[in-house]
Amino acid sequence: MTTKLSLANLPAIAAKATVPAYRREQLSPGILHLGVGNFHRAHMAVYLHELFNQGRDLDWAIIGAGVMPSDQKMKATLEAQDCLTTVVEQDIARSEATVTGAMIGIVTAPDYAAIIATMTDPKIRIVSLTITEGGYFIDPATGSFDPTHPAIAADAADPEHPKTVFGLILAGLKARRKAGIPPFTVMSCDNIPGNGEVTEAAVTGLARLFDPELAHWIEENVAFPNSMVDRITPATGPREIGIVSESYGIDDGWPVFCEEFKQWVLEDNFSIGRPALEDVGVTFVPDVAPYELMKLRILNGGHAAIAYPAALMDIHFVHESMENPLIRAFLAKLEKEEIIPVVPPVPHTSLTDYFDLIERRFANPKIGDTIPRLAQDGSNRQPKFILPSTADRLARGLDVTGLALVSALWCKYFEGVSDSGRPITFNDTAAERLNAAALASRADPKAFLALGDIFGKVGTNPLFIQRFSSALESLRSLGTAATLQRYLENRLQD
Repeated sequence: MTTKLSLANLPAIAAKATVPAYRREQLSPGILHLGVGNFHRAHMAVYLHELFNQGRDLDWAIIGAGVMPSDQKMKATLEAQDCLTTVVEQDIARSEATVTGAMIGIVTAPDYAAIIATMTDPKIRIVSLTITEGGYFIDPATGSFDPTHPAIAADAADPEHPKTVFGLILAGLKARRKAGIPPFTVMSCDNIPGNGEVTEAAVTGLARLFDPELAHWIEENVAFPNSMVDRITPATGPREIGIVSESYGIDDGWPVFCEEFKQWVLEDNFSIGRPALEDVGVTFVPDVAPYELMKLRILNGGHAAIAYPAALMDIHFVHESMENPLIRAFLAKLEKEEIIPVVPPVPHTSLTDYFDLIERRFANPKIGDTIPRLAQDGSNRQPKFILPSTADRLARGLDVTGLALVSALWCKYFEGVSDSGRPITFNDTAAERLNAAALASRADPKAFLALGDIFGKVGTNPLFIQRFSSALESLRSLGTAATLQRYLENRLQD
């Protein structure tokens, strides 16, 4: 017997799950969030939910917004359950379900006018984003905003009818300026180095294409705080929906599963105020960069490192990859010998302790995070999470045997079959050319490294080419498991 998730049914649901201590009518909007996915609902929305449970800052509730076709399904699902979400935190020793109610509405494309109107509302003081690493229109070759992207060019040609996130933000800021309403803060919550600066570059870069004076006004008046966000949050599927129904008796069309751990480090730079998030565990610092780099290199880099050997060995779940002694030992050796030594110090933090925590988090069997999720979008993730460590080591004259192996594993993955011959399904916007380059690398390993927008100067470094070629040859001739063993025995350079 299950109970449909709704405001009216919260008293019945309270028998098996924690429900909000606040009432919906007490809340009013303060944040419009673009990109209502699982991570947002397990992260920022949870922090605000915890703050509202204290009876604090009830005027900072969330209006969700989306510009992707998939967002319409999210809107329909959430509206059918009064925008409530069941968040299931799963630690190794326990699981706990909490119904969160920090979101009070959702607007999506094709109703772009409604999104702009919501941004123009004086009550909205923050516009936040989780639009993935690939959503910022960054030119991989330069690492800078790409004003020539067709979607950006279309918004620049018709700024009154924008369709991109950044065009909508500009329309909202322009309307507020015209009405004499102070500008909102634009707050990125994506895994990108200097995410606030990257967001500002996208917003002002688009503005310069059609209104340079508006771009200058934004630079002078709008805050773009940098942040580091962290919580492992797998995709929702029938498994998760079934667990919520069977274990907690809740009929939730799109629940969120996540680990117990969460972290948010945020630059205290806001245009017109912010909620008191420090009271629910958010760390405010003057410089996010050390925390951000630590997380991107060690955690996200770790995910990128284990994704491809696990996929090639037909391993589906992340915790199962950590149960494989070769993959776990590979990750530890790579992190401790090559990645952590080039991560700058972080205030009051031991990097080795941080990795030990990450190792435990990856091994949590209850999360149900999957290797296909980690392996997706490598064309955006490898240049952000793996190759910067490689470049740093090469610049210092250090070896890159393990990091080159990660790149070789990625190449082997894009040949399209696992070691057992199982076909691999790609999930990457650049999949076609990655597959072509990987197949061409059978004749010449440098064919894969010739993807200059991804590898840049790293792909032309003689030592990296040598290590990559050696690792790729070993993967092809001996297989993934034997190659990992050779790496662990320091024989991969032979």
